[in-house]
Amino acid sequence: MRIIVSPDPVATGASAAHAVASAADHRPDLVLGVATGSSPQPLYRSLAILVRAGLDLSSATAFALDEYAGLAPEHPQSYHSVIARDVTAPLRLDPDSVHVPDGAAADADAAAEAYERAITRAGGVDLQILGIGTNGHIGFNEPGSPADSRTRIVDLTARTIADNSRFFPDPAEPVPTRALTQGVGTILAARRIVLVATGEHKAEAVARAVAGPVTAAVPASFLQRHPDVTFFLDETAASRLSPTVRVQPVNA
Repeated sequence: MRIIVSPDPVATGASAAHAVASAADHRPDLVLGVATGSSPQPLYRSLAILVRAGLDLSSATAFALDEYAGLAPEHPQSYHSVIARDVTAPLRLDPDSVHVPDGAAADADAAAEAYERAITRAGGVDLQILGIGTNGHIGFNEPGSPADSRTRIVDLTARTIADNSRFFPDPAEPVPTRALTQGVGTILAARRIVLVATGEHKAEAVARAVAGPVTAAVPASFLQRHPDVTFFLDETAASRLSPTVRVQPVNA
């Protein structure tokens, strides 16, 4: 595990974007795992700048980490919509090569199994982009998720629902309480992982993921077992890491 700390979210996003761009330069048909939420936004903004400057991601394939259950794909806060706005269009990806779990499926278990098979058919994820929840979740793998879990339907914790409520300001519209998510095992199967976290509110989760015990109580701690994972952090997200951890590779 490597830790790269930058002064602010913009610099953090730029550093992470260059890692993604380097991977795409080496493999134009990169299979990219993409996350939603606030954490990866600086990365996507910086990556879009590189695309406008000539980076070509048109041959890449993308798989989203998760999707709310029960939201129609055209809902503005569905991850189908978010990925289209924040990833597909600005990064000039081929829309036919961008995949999101079917949260509106009548049979959620079948949709989860189909999504897992689609990732396998694509040859697996080459580079997975992650954020981290304040409770240590990755994707929507909430505390208690096992390390070998695969794409499945999950119930969201009260903390995650509260964190997500900012995206659903209309009191007449309830915040989704379930989601389809890639499992921890699915995420760990990616060949390379890039996690982006900014802000003091992520500092505790980052510290527990990086330097705490490996435990299902903090799903992001399972990343300690991965052979090629880099945390891109700003100063505030890294504020609870010891100086030694901040300047040296962890578990290298």
